[in-house]
Amino acid sequence: MKRNIIAVAIILGLFGCQNAEKRHESVASTQEMVLPDAASADTVAAEKIIKTADMRFRVKDVQRTKEKLSETIKSQGGTVSEFSIQSVIQETEKVKQSTDSLKEITSYKTEGYLVAKVPSEKLDEFTNAIAKMAVFVDNQSLKMDDQSISYLTNKLKADNRKEAVDRINKLATKKSPNVETSLLIKDDYIDKKMQNMLIDSRVKYSTITLNFYQDNTIKTMVVANDNVYDYKPSFANRLWLGIVNGWTIFKEIILAIANLWMLILVGFGVFFTIRYFVRKNKIATKI
Repeated sequence: MKRNIIAVAIILGLFGCQNAEKRHESVASTQEMVLPDAASADTVAAEKIIKTADMRFRVKDVQRTKEKLSETIKSQGGTVSEFSIQSVIQETEKVKQSTDSLKEITSYKTEGYLVAKVPSEKLDEFTNAIAKMAVFVDNQSLKMDDQSISYLTNKLKADNRKEAVDRINKLATKKSPNVETSLLIKDDYIDKKMQNMLIDSRVKYSTITLNFYQDNTIKTMVVANDNVYDYKPSFANRLWLGIVNGWTIFKEIILAIANLWMLILVGFGVFFTIRYFVRKNKIATKI
């Protein structure tokens, strides 16, 4: 009896080990079939290189160069994001040309600033075209920023969030707190998608910043003389006008005195009266 029980136990043990090994081999084979594809899909990052360039160069005419740059950018399929032109006065002087006019001489420096987006595959061609417009290039630089890993990370996270939202939506109800969680995950999913869209845009179109300038320019123009002294009459005229004006003032003084004859008469009366009493006092003192 005992021998039969032991034999049955041995048979069951062997059968169970065989089933376990078969299940383990089945799982292993399944993993070998699934994991390599998943790993290759998750770890292979598409190339996402963002290029930015800077140039500073001297030109003969800033305004004309700006027009040529706009035409070249448009022909390359790019766009102008920002531009400005400014003139900085270095020195100015006014020289007398005539009594009522001056010649204004101004020395100024004109500088241009332009930011453009051009297709990345045409960036080299574009920078070469710019170099031909310049008298000489002060400096030129190119920066390449590899966003491949960041792009892949955003993509995988977005896929995970989409899968999580799908699972939550299957179980969620209108009163379920999972609805709020689903909304948060959706917002984060959109953020990741938008970040990748921005990377795609910056990869497709490279940003180039251009600073260009020209030699100091001399500008002359005739302006009105704002010095009042230059408009005064000549010395002879002013002398004669002074004599005439003096005679006029003298006559006005005579007329003023004539108008004050009563006060003058009273003044003389007071003067002689005081003089009389002073002399009288002196004679009395001597006696």
